[in-house]
Amino acid sequence: MCGIFAYLGKKKAQPILLDGLKRLEYRGYDSSGIAIFDGTKIEVVKKKGRISELIHLLGKKQLDGRVGISHTRWATHGIPSDENAHPHFDQLRHLSLVHNGVIENYQLLKQRLINLGHTFQSETDTEVLAHLIGHYYELGKEDDPTARLIQALKRSLKEISGTYGIALIHSEVPNLLVGARRGSPLVLGIGNEEYFLSSDVTAICPYAHKVVYLNDGDLVTISSETFDIQSLNKTNNGFEIRDVDQTEMSASLKGFPHYMLKEIYDQPETIRNAFRGRLIQEEATAKLGGLNMSPQELLRIERIQVIGCGSARHAGIVGEYLIESLAHIPVEVEFSSEFRYKNSPMDRHTVVIAVSQSGETADTLAAVKEAKRKGLKVLGICNRVGSSIARETEGGVFMHAGPEIAVAATKSFTSQVLIFTLLALLLGRLRFLSAREGHEIVEAIEALPDQVAEVIKLDPQVRELAKKYAHSKRFLLFGRQFQYGVALEGALKIKEVSYCSAEGNPSAELKHGIIALIDQFTPSIFLCPKDGVYDKNISNMEEIKARGGPIIAIATEKDDLVSKVADEVLYIPNAQEYLCPILTVIPLQLFAYHLAIILGKDVDKPRNLAKSVTVE
Repeated sequence: MCGIFAYLGKKKAQPILLDGLKRLEYRGYDSSGIAIFDGTKIEVVKKKGRISELIHLLGKKQLDGRVGISHTRWATHGIPSDENAHPHFDQLRHLSLVHNGVIENYQLLKQRLINLGHTFQSETDTEVLAHLIGHYYELGKEDDPTARLIQALKRSLKEISGTYGIALIHSEVPNLLVGARRGSPLVLGIGNEEYFLSSDVTAICPYAHKVVYLNDGDLVTISSETFDIQSLNKTNNGFEIRDVDQTEMSASLKGFPHYMLKEIYDQPETIRNAFRGRLIQEEATAKLGGLNMSPQELLRIERIQVIGCGSARHAGIVGEYLIESLAHIPVEVEFSSEFRYKNSPMDRHTVVIAVSQSGETADTLAAVKEAKRKGLKVLGICNRVGSSIARETEGGVFMHAGPEIAVAATKSFTSQVLIFTLLALLLGRLRFLSAREGHEIVEAIEALPDQVAEVIKLDPQVRELAKKYAHSKRFLLFGRQFQYGVALEGALKIKEVSYCSAEGNPSAELKHGIIALIDQFTPSIFLCPKDGVYDKNISNMEEIKARGGPIIAIATEKDDLVSKVADEVLYIPNAQEYLCPILTVIPLQLFAYHLAIILGKDVDKPRNLAKSVTVE
């Protein structure tokens, strides 16, 4: 993985390909490259490092042509290097290919090709696929080069195990662009007499007015006049041409120095977007029509299984407390990667909820398919209309958070938590919540955007805290009940962008081993709003204070007691405890951001990380 962008049209390909790559930068990568057919041969230029390094090379060597492919790579097989960067050639250098995904049996295929006399220039699995397609092309008996190339591709794809999103060009088929996908996203963009392939619709938006989200098993062939999509998987039912979602084009910094900070500041609006049109005052409940479930079907739910990775899973942990508290339905939260391979007992009254910002997370997508194979009802919570998870699930809720460019999730996390709140309200009102309780929750949700805006005003205070503790190498975060998932999420944010060690824990686990880590150099961050376990948190803080550990507390306004125990206090507005996670996480997001800036880290593109993890 990480990003594919390809072009075929009447314009010069190079500037369009480079612009597409820049729009994919946010996904995270370690090298980049482009391949363009110049009318005689395919020229490839690729370089380890940032896209600026590639642009510098191309300043010395302009590529001329109107069809080409490009790629930003996040290393899976082989170290980041010029040789391992995409695109890759076949043995005769007639075919060039870019690829997202993992070819699991590449070593066996590679050895077979070596025995046939092939030599390889890289350590990647992708080059093996390019050689395999080229090998079958040369063996092909079809007179028409296009037919021979497509047959070679089909034959190759049948032999590989793993996942792929690919785009390729061939010098003997000069006006053809070919793509295919299985388990890794690929989007066809349709412009004015020009076509695009990309792993991310964001890169296509400035050029295309229509898109087709390819399904698993789809193979697309594109010429200058038209395109054709055929399915290698007989279960696929055609394709749909959609208008480009204009919200995907709104990803700009708007005066902020980094996307991460902008997206933290976006949260009053994104939270409002998440509940806009979904609260029914008269009935004191929520309306989530996208679930595609009647009240009778919702009442039959006896258990909910939440699956997700990273921040999405942490939002699910908060959601577990929300649904169990407000709706009295048992909830289990599982890593998507574990759910896929477990054999957990579940009956027909279990609903699976898959949570993913991108809707393309490989482990979560695979878990969705596994749940469907078992006959379970599967719903989704995601941000991308047209994403794989949105199309694979039987219903769900879109977050409407707009593009999230920074690798570290911020506004998507709070939107996911808000959607779990809406779901808990809906299910609760169908079961045990009174109209009075429902009205209280509705009013509390409507007040959230203004409260979030108040929390964001803590930014200067948080920045000073980050300066004070920038020397710390390790942070311990503690929360209970609704705040446990926030502790995990805050620790993840610190790790992702500052590279400092951080650990999220249930507060009550302090004495069960964690207390051994307490010393004067290790700050403990406590999430202790006025809630049902407030006194317990104060007690845990006293235990840390007695051992000389510095304490930062995030507490409810007008709480005088906490300031007598903690060294530093950040105050949030008074709110219902089930909504406090949306407020307490924001100071942690800001702290992680400022800590990373002070330490000189690239907050929007942290090392080794990718925005959308499309491989296992």
